Amino acid sequence: MTILVTGANGFIGRRLVHVLLHGGAPAGIAVDRVRLLDRSLDGLPSDPRVERMAGDLTDPAVVERAFAGGVEHVFHLASVPGGAAEKNFELGLQVNLQGTVALLEASRRQGRAPRFVFASTIGVFGVPMPDVIDESTVPEPAMSYGAQKYVGEVLVADYTRRGFVHGVSLRLPGIVARPEAQGMLSIFVSDLIRNLAAGRPYVCPVAAGGNAWWMSRSRVVDNLLHAATLPRETVLSRRFWLLPVQRASMAEVVEALARVHGADRRGLVSYAPNEPLEAQFARMPPLRCPSSEAAGFRHDGTLDELVQRALEGPV
Repeated sequence: MTILVTGANGFIGRRLVHVLLHGGAPAGIAVDRVRLLDRSLDGLPSDPRVERMAGDLTDPAVVERAFAGGVEHVFHLASVPGGAAEKNFELGLQVNLQGTVALLEASRRQGRAPRFVFASTIGVFGVPMPDVIDESTVPEPAMSYGAQKYVGEVLVADYTRRGFVHGVSLRLPGIVARPEAQGMLSIFVSDLIRNLAAGRPYVCPVAAGGNAWWMSRSRVVDNLLHAATLPRETVLSRRFWLLPVQRASMAEVVEALARVHGADRRGLVSYAPNEPLEAQFARMPPLRCPSSEAAGFRHDGTLDELVQRALEGPV
C-alpha cells in the first residue's frame, strides 16, 4: 500500500509521518511505502519505506511522479495558511485550490479510487459566526483561505460522487501547539501554550475570556487516520466532517497549564486584546457535531490532556 502525504514537512505532516512510521497506523492501513511531498524535506526521517519528493505541488511533473505506480491513500495537508493566503492571493489560489485540483485529477487518472483525506478548515464559516455552529451551518468564508478550502471540499465531494476518489474533508480547528510561524493569524493560541509551558512570560493578544476551539496535533492526526479508515457508506453519508473540539477561554487554558506545569504559570500571562484578532479567532461559539462523534471522531478529552498532548514531538 502506497500512502502520499502532501505538506509532509509541515506541523501536522511531521506528526502524521512519525505515527505512520512508528506503528501508529490503524488497522486497514498497511504502511508499505510512504511518499513525502513538500517543497523542503529537511529533517524528515530516513526509513526504507519512505520516498522523499521535494518539489512544488503546483508542478505537474512533481504530482505525476507522486502518483507513479498508483497510490491507495492521500493525506492532503499542504496549504498556504490564512494570513499568507490573504497577503498573496495568487500563491494561495495556486496551492490551496489548483494544487488540490491537481491531486484530484491525478487520483482520477490512475484509474482506481484512493482514499483522499482533505485537510479543510473552520475558516469556511467566516466572521461573525452564528451563535452555534453545527452540521447544517452554511459556510460563509470571510477570507480567501476559507473560500479556497470550501471550493476544495465541494470538489472532493464531487470526485467522490463520481467514484474517482473516496474523499473525506475534515474542517480542522485551531491546532496546538504550533512553532512560531509566519502567516498564521491564529498562532497566539499556540504561543500561549508554548511560552507558559516553558516558563516564559507571554502577552496574550486576546482577552482572558476569549473563547477558542482547541485540539492537539496528536489528536488531529488520530482523526486524520480515522478518516482514512471510515467505511465507504459512511464516507458517502456526508460531504464534510466537523471535528469535536474543546471550546475554552484563554483563562481556562492558563488554569490547565498551571495544573500541569506549575501554579506560577498564572502569573506569567498578561492580556492586551487586539479587537480584530479577537473577533476573528477568540469568539468561537459552541460547536455541535453528533454525526462526527457517532462516526468515531474525538477531541482531547480534558484541557489538562490537551496541554499535555499539545507539546508531543516531533518538533
